[in-house]
Amino acid sequence: MTLFLQQLFNAAALGGVYALVALGLTLVYGVMRVPNFAHGGLYMLGAYFTFAGLTRLGWPYLLSLLVAALLVAAIAALMERFIFYPLRDAPHVQPMIAAIGVLFFMEAAIAHPRVFGPEFQTMPSPINAIVNVGGVTVTGQRLLVIAASVLVVFGLNYFLKRTLTGATIEAMSQNRQGARLVGIDTNRVGMLTFAISGALAAVAAALIAPINLVSPSMGEVMNLKVFAIIILGGMGSVPGAIVGAFLLAFAETFGGAYISTDFADVIGFAVLVLVLALKPQGLFRRSA
Repeated sequence: MTLFLQQLFNAAALGGVYALVALGLTLVYGVMRVPNFAHGGLYMLGAYFTFAGLTRLGWPYLLSLLVAALLVAAIAALMERFIFYPLRDAPHVQPMIAAIGVLFFMEAAIAHPRVFGPEFQTMPSPINAIVNVGGVTVTGQRLLVIAASVLVVFGLNYFLKRTLTGATIEAMSQNRQGARLVGIDTNRVGMLTFAISGALAAVAAALIAPINLVSPSMGEVMNLKVFAIIILGGMGSVPGAIVGAFLLAFAETFGGAYISTDFADVIGFAVLVLVLALKPQGLFRRSA
């Protein structure tokens, strides 16, 4: 039972991070119909910008996180305007190739010796408290990850459901042409959606970076996982992204604990294959 509760706590923290990254990718796909393969690069930039704020500029953790989120949001918006917007009428393979090129460019730029270098970096944790509750080790950083993830998810839901700007995003996800006809500036909504996506990825990276190592290739691994998540949950489905994120996190965490840590990632993708074999459209059909 102690092992079960420990892994439950770890899986909840990991699932929160996966959910934030997957939600950003889901929003972009739902609104723009663009499978943004550069999303993992935005996640990686969020970790490095936070790391730079903490270690090179001496900023507090919260300030570093907020600045990283704003910077990555701006980069994502510029990416939409100068890369994806010109390719909006091109065959689908061209935006995909462009996104992969952007991902490799980001990795090469960060790995340059005059920037951060290719070595793994360790980010100091802002909360070093460790509490033992009935044999379960509860770390302050993981508690922060869980609390912040819940707060961001509910904040995003409120924004999409209760604000006029959020309503325009949902309208565009339902019918882009119809949204344009009723006067919605689809270009502005597209840039905003990419900006939100980048900010979510940056926040997720900043939250998990003190627990994991930071490296230029960390975005590639996250890319594979979040694409698996949104396929599992149903392409473009926001509830599906959340459910898929926690399902993958629980499969990885409990599989690694009870079977083998060497097969944690394999177990997660095995669950993906099993679910899709039973429900090819994913757990949730696409919804606005």
